[in-house]
Amino acid sequence: MSTTQQLKDFAQQVRRDIVRMVHAVNSGHPGGSLGCNEFLTVLYQDVMKHSTDFDMDGEGEDLFFLSNGHISPVFYSVLARSGYFPVEELATFRILNTRLQGHPTTHEGLPGVRMASGSLGQGMSVALGAAQAKKLNGDDRLVYTLHGDGELQEGQNWEAIMYAAGKNVDNLISTIDYNGQQIDGSTDHVMPMGDLKAKFEAFGWIVLEEEKGNDIESIQKVLAEAKSLTGNGKPVCILLQTEMGNGIDFMMHTHAWHGKAPSDAQLEDALNQNPATLGDY
Repeated sequence: MSTTQQLKDFAQQVRRDIVRMVHAVNSGHPGGSLGCNEFLTVLYQDVMKHSTDFDMDGEGEDLFFLSNGHISPVFYSVLARSGYFPVEELATFRILNTRLQGHPTTHEGLPGVRMASGSLGQGMSVALGAAQAKKLNGDDRLVYTLHGDGELQEGQNWEAIMYAAGKNVDNLISTIDYNGQQIDGSTDHVMPMGDLKAKFEAFGWIVLEEEKGNDIESIQKVLAEAKSLTGNGKPVCILLQTEMGNGIDFMMHTHAWHGKAPSDAQLEDALNQNPATLGDY
């Protein structure tokens, strides 16, 4: 188990990785990556039982499925710094024929990646299969997923949400990156989704809300509560209110950095706001 300061230091280094990766190829999605940084840091460094001796079966391990695959920079950084593959490989992000493509895929065989998530809205469906397989195999570990709030505009999600409750998939914890932003503006402007808590509950889920979605200790607390609620016949949803671009002042409070790379000067500014803690690649 990591201390709070160790988790904060880890997340600070991940922020550096994200902006450096996207800047190097002038392409990628820094906003949502930065917003989900603390969540993935806590999940991989403090909560999940997982092994870097990776295989797709994941028997006896907690499993994670990234559904909003465009935030691959944060996913790759957390995986690398958790020991799944060399940190130096982050320098190959979005370069043709490398394992670190813009959206995670499985055919390159990158350790830690369990599904291709270039197309939004499919992660929960895949995770449900894994969760039910664990039940059939007598494996008591949990399945975790992460989804964008804008991603819930995809209809396939709601079929899966209905199925999960209808089939009592109670070894599943699905977190929604509830930042209210997507590539074309606010989610309320693009496609209002109403009361997500009420909707999930109407579909038969247990729902937790956490307003401090970028606070390490708050994330630890809500994930611990979510784990305590599994095994009760219902899947669990966490509505995690995050800030897109968190930790870099000029990227926060706007959707503009959903899919935009920083300039040389902006990169220097971002790195100055986040001094290295674990060493750059």
